[in-house]
Amino acid sequence: MDRLGRKLTDVWVSMGPRFLPFADVTTPDLSAGRLLRLSLFQVSVGMALVLLLGTLNRVMVVELGVPTTIVGLMIALPVAAAPFRALIGHRSDTHRSELGWRRVPFIWKGTLVQFGGFALMPFALLVLAGQGEAHSAPAWVGIGTAGLAFLLVGAGVHTVQTAGLALATDLTPEKSHPKVVGLMYVVMLLAMVVSALIFGAALADYTPGRLVQVIQGAAVATLILNTVSMWKQETRRPRRLRTDEPERDPTFSEAWAEFRKGEFALLHLIIVGIGTLAFGMADVLLEPFGGQVLGMTVAGTTRLTALFAAGGLVGFWMGAVVMGRGGEPHRWTLYSAILGIPAFLLVMFAGPLGLLELFLVGNFLIGFGAALFWHSTLTATMNRAAPDQVGLALGAWGAVQATVAGVAIAIAGVTRDVVKLVLGPEGTLFGFDQVAGGYIAVFAIEILFLVATILAIIPLVRHVSRRRAQRPGHDPSSAADAPASSGTHDPEAAEASATL
Repeated sequence: MDRLGRKLTDVWVSMGPRFLPFADVTTPDLSAGRLLRLSLFQVSVGMALVLLLGTLNRVMVVELGVPTTIVGLMIALPVAAAPFRALIGHRSDTHRSELGWRRVPFIWKGTLVQFGGFALMPFALLVLAGQGEAHSAPAWVGIGTAGLAFLLVGAGVHTVQTAGLALATDLTPEKSHPKVVGLMYVVMLLAMVVSALIFGAALADYTPGRLVQVIQGAAVATLILNTVSMWKQETRRPRRLRTDEPERDPTFSEAWAEFRKGEFALLHLIIVGIGTLAFGMADVLLEPFGGQVLGMTVAGTTRLTALFAAGGLVGFWMGAVVMGRGGEPHRWTLYSAILGIPAFLLVMFAGPLGLLELFLVGNFLIGFGAALFWHSTLTATMNRAAPDQVGLALGAWGAVQATVAGVAIAIAGVTRDVVKLVLGPEGTLFGFDQVAGGYIAVFAIEILFLVATILAIIPLVRHVSRRRAQRPGHDPSSAADAPASSGTHDPEAAEASATL
């Protein structure tokens, strides 16, 4: 039996790097268990996103009877903290601690802020809805406390994720960055799926007391997950033992000016913003489109979220494989944008053709393309970041991505309603009736943004290709991002991706 067990273990280890893209991320100093433990901060982030954007969205509108305008404002508040991710990253780059940590203090502070927001949130929501003993409280008390709770949770999530990703970058070599990105976001997506199931089951029989238990349970889980995640992860270098510390740390303005000097640095952030608009506007419209235009049931449209997430998992997995084997991140950003165009066309034409299969395939491809886009742009950001600006670079990426994602959702909702109002009961758009016309207009705008993303990324791809072609010993017939037959990293590809 022991012999059979050893044989099965040997087979599993040998096949791991081929079929499990995260199996060979580890190094002698960073074991698989330690890396998976570090990824637990993404579990707390995924749990918070599900609670804010999904579970509480429905509970506030249906069970608590809160006006949808106020609900939309509350959900948008966490986005207000997103622009500060660049500042948070910079502060974690330059933080001086007597204990010798840079990233861990920010993960801890973000955890406490997130915990405080969750601890306050259930009671604030009950006051906002005027339930129980809170029915006589002034309206501004409920709105103010609920807004503060949402803002605290959002600030905590952005702080934890920015510092956590920076710590993961610090702990891994450059050749492992694509796989680390894939692992971190796969963990977050899986956490979102599991959290949605748990929250849904826990609130199936809704009561105010159960709401308090669920949200405060999330607060305790956040504290435990993030504490375990950061435990003994960052190497301590006490200040008294360091001789390489500069006399004065650069200010944020100075660090940002230095960051902007990087080749195509601002263009890269512009591409992140345009691409996020392209993929993000559909987030809140795919399920309503399926219900109103294709006549899908509530259960059927709910499964679309799982299908979209499945596409995202495959996208992150593929990104980890191809870029972990030397694939050039900018080229894969281009591929993801190109893939998004037929994906949205499938969704658009599923209505008039009455083919639900086209709609389902389009949903999967949109999730796949969005995940591949975010993976490739984040990998490029990690690769090009200077050692003393890792937090700033990742914070800038996160600030643009999160802020534009929130703006995209707002633009999508407003555009859909305005187009529907302009068309009127008898109006049509490209042959689509009023109901479908608003959705089609948004999908068409997303295709235009994808085209803009393609046009913006082409100069980067050409520049990197020229740099590779000019190197001595370069073989022009070889593909710029062909996966290596072995699982090793291609140094030339890494150098090319660092020239962003």
